[in-house]
Order: sequence, then C-alpha cells, then structure tokens
Amino acid sequence: MLTMNDVIREGHPTLRKVAGKMTLPLTDEEKDLADKMLEFLKNSQDPETAEKYELRPGVGIAAPQVNVSKRMIAVHVPSDDPEESEPEFSGVLINPKIVSHSVQQTCLSEGEGCLSVDREVPGYVPRHKRIKVEYVDIDGNTQKKRLKNFPAIVVQHEIDHLNGVMFYDHIDPDNPLALPDDLEVLGSAE
Repeated sequence: MLTMNDVIREGHPTLRKVAGKMTLPLTDEEKDLADKMLEFLKNSQDPETAEKYELRPGVGIAAPQVNVSKRMIAVHVPSDDPEESEPEFSGVLINPKIVSHSVQQTCLSEGEGCLSVDREVPGYVPRHKRIKVEYVDIDGNTQKKRLKNFPAIVVQHEIDHLNGVMFYDHIDPDNPLALPDDLEVLGSAE
C-alpha cells in the first residue's frame, strides 16, 4: 500500500524529468505499481482510511510522483452526483497522450493542488475544457476517451507530471488571479 511517505515532494529532481515511455506488456512489478497507485487514490478519498494512514485526498497520481520515471498515471474522479456511487472516470493510463483538445479553456475556481506540493499556491491554472486522450489500459488495450471539465483537468495535470511540468508552471507569475476573457471557471472540486 502506498502512503504519503511514498510521494516525493517538489524540489525532487524526478518531478522535473520527462518520464520514459513504457514498453508493453507491463511487467508484474509495473502492474503492481499501477494497482497501488489507483488503490492510493481510492484510499485517500475514503475518510476513515485517509485518516488512519494520514493520506491527503487525491484524484490523480503520476508514476514520477512515487519516484518512478515512467509514463503511467492513475485517476479516480468521483461523480459529482451524490446519488451516484460509480466514479466519473477511474483507471490507469499507460503512455497517455492528448490527441485533440478544445480551444476553449477552463480552470478551477480554487486553483489546483498536488500531492507533491505541501503549500498553497494561489492562482488560476488554465487548462483545455475538453480533451481526447489516447492510452493503453492495464490489460494492454488501446483506449480513446473524451473528457471534459474536471476529469479533463485532472488528466492534463497528471500528464504534465510525465513531462516534468508542475501545475504552478501554468500560473501567470505577474498576475496569478487574472482571468482571460474566454476562460470558464469551474466551481469547487470538492
């Protein structure tokens, strides 16, 4: 089981490296890591488990964040419908790449956070409102998925980690709370 002790923090050199492409099929060790990354997210969203193991809640994690410089991310985005128990988007994405995206951009009203960043970083993080991502799933099948709004933001944040980019790299350093005219602000992700 992964805990916050396994998550490297900003300043660690692995977070600024471009992660290497994964070869298929995955090794047993890689499959185990994929399972543990997804399990970490689910555990972090369960209040009892998160408290017991002191996990910060997360909706996405990239392999470089656990000091494995490989192109693999896990996401577990719960549905925003309280009646819905199924997540809006959940899974492990191997060698993910955005193959198309909207011109329209969006951002979260509260800004973004990161399991590897232990401080508040104020500012809007512009992201594409809609993306189409292509990836290989844990079973080796090529998948294409269209995402919009919050799930699209999560996947873009995690793919950035594979390219050595941190979310705050997107924040306007001169005016972090400036909103471009065409930017749609999404409500709280909570």
